[in-house]
Amino acid sequence: MYLSNVMLDPERLTAIAQSSLLPLVKGALYYTIPLTIITFLLGLILAILTALARLSGVKVLEIIARVYVSAIRGTPLLVQLFIIFYGLPNLGITIDPFPAAVIGFSLNVGAYASEIIRAAILSIPKGQWEAAYSLGMTYGQTLRRVVFPQAARVSVPPLSNTFISLVKDTSLASLILVAEMFRKAQEIASTNYEFLLLYTEAGLIYWVICFLLSIVQGRIEERLNRYIAR
Repeated sequence: MYLSNVMLDPERLTAIAQSSLLPLVKGALYYTIPLTIITFLLGLILAILTALARLSGVKVLEIIARVYVSAIRGTPLLVQLFIIFYGLPNLGITIDPFPAAVIGFSLNVGAYASEIIRAAILSIPKGQWEAAYSLGMTYGQTLRRVVFPQAARVSVPPLSNTFISLVKDTSLASLILVAEMFRKAQEIASTNYEFLLLYTEAGLIYWVICFLLSIVQGRIEERLNRYIAR
């Protein structure tokens, strides 16, 4: 059988793996990693604003934030990407693949991360808010000087996990024509029909990236713990 012949030809497999490694790494460096970083930063800004809106006490802002979070968390990410890239052109709004991916992933990260940040803010005792106000601090100063530094320690681990998950989720961008790493694997596999080999190779690269990020996550958590302990 074809599969048996391939499995008995390690030289051919090695040659294919070596020739495809550089295109896959380029896809990761030029698209997967930048897409992850950009969307996480934008999503984090959106998450902070959404969390503050949920805690603002202003009904209109609370309703808008709740509807946004509910809509994003209640629908699949793939559906959201398809609506932005394939659906909006029906309304005369056409967005290129990469910006469409940025919008879709940012909205998704913003909704999920907002719940993490909101929970971290709520974990700060009310006494610290009152103490800050008694010292003459404004709401913004209290958030910046008292609440956010402590909330960061609580939110960093789950936010780091969100970032690592986002690296893997970017593979969905291949379905809206973004030339990220998994899209490159699909393109190469379509020429030599070694789907198992190419997808496994891409999976290993994802694993290496996530493994390295988990090490960085651990270092950041250690430094935060030391900073808070001072």
